[in-house]
Amino acid sequence: MSDILAQLAAFAADSPLQRLVDPWAALGLNEPVNSVQLYLKRDDRLHPQVSGNKWRKLKYNLLAARAQGHDTLLTFGGAYSNHLYATAAAGLAFGFQTVGIVRGDELASQPRNPTLSFCESCGMRLQFVSRAAYRDKDNSVCQAELISQFGRCYILPEGGSNELAQQGVAEIMPEIQVQLGRAPDFVVCPVGTGSTWAGLVAAASPQTRVLGIGVLMGAAQLPTVQAAVKARPAGVADVVLDYALGGYAKTTPPLLDFIQAFERNTGVPLDPVYTAKMLYGLSDLARRGYFPDNAAVVAIHTGGLQGRNDRIMKGR
Repeated sequence: MSDILAQLAAFAADSPLQRLVDPWAALGLNEPVNSVQLYLKRDDRLHPQVSGNKWRKLKYNLLAARAQGHDTLLTFGGAYSNHLYATAAAGLAFGFQTVGIVRGDELASQPRNPTLSFCESCGMRLQFVSRAAYRDKDNSVCQAELISQFGRCYILPEGGSNELAQQGVAEIMPEIQVQLGRAPDFVVCPVGTGSTWAGLVAAASPQTRVLGIGVLMGAAQLPTVQAAVKARPAGVADVVLDYALGGYAKTTPPLLDFIQAFERNTGVPLDPVYTAKMLYGLSDLARRGYFPDNAAVVAIHTGGLQGRNDRIMKGR
C-alpha cells in the first residue's frame, strides 16, 4: 500500500484557488448586482488527463482496488464520458488493466471519437452494449456476468460515484478553507450524478452553503441527491434545476456565447457539459440577487476539458 500512497501523493498537482477580480465582467454581466467575492477552485489543473472531480472520485477507489488485490478496473459510460477517459488514464498510470462498458452497441462499428480513441490508447478494452442492456448495469446478475466474462475486477459505477468517491470529493472543503483563510459563504458545483455535491455537503462547515447547479433534466430524482437532501442540516445545501439548458451534454447558443465571453475575460477554459452550465447558472442567480452583499463564493471547476474536443462545442 505504501507504494500506491506515494504514487497518489505525487500524481496530481495542487488545485489553486483563483480570485476573479472583476467577476461580473467575467460572467458576462452588465447589470448592477451585489458586491460578491468570486473564486474559482481550479480542479481542472490537478492533472492533464485525470482532472477535476474525476481524480477526486478515483483516488480512494484506486486505493481500495489495490488493497483488495485487484489488477483490473471495470466501469461504465457514454461515448463522451469524462469518467471513462479518466479511468483509462489512471489505470495506465497506476498499473491497472481497464475495461469500459460503453452505452450504444451501434458505436462498435463506427470510427472512434477522440474520447474513445484516447481510452483505447491507454489500453482500455471497450465493450459496446445496447441501451437496454446498459440500463441493467447496476444489477447483481449483470455484474456477475461481467465478472464471468472479464475475470475478477474492481467495478466502478457510472461516473465513479460511490461512498469512496464522496470521501475524495470531501477533501476539497478543507483545502478551500486553508487557501481562503476562512470558510466561504457559498461553494457552488455542477450536479451530474450528485456525488460531488453530496461529498461537499457532508464536509461543509456550518458557515458554508453548498449550492448545486443541475446539468441534466431530473437531477432532483437522483438517489445520491435525494439521500443528501434528507441528511443535510437545514439551510446548508440546495440544488437548483433551472440551468440544464436542453439536457445533459446539450448546449444552446446563449451557453456557447457565455463560454466565449468567460474565456475571453478570464483565460480559463471551460467544459460545456458541467462547469460552463454551473457558471452560467451562477451568473444568472447573481444577476437576480441570490447572493448576499460581500459573500465569498467559491465555484468548483470540475475539469472535463477533454469534452471540448468533441461535437458538443459545435452545438449551435
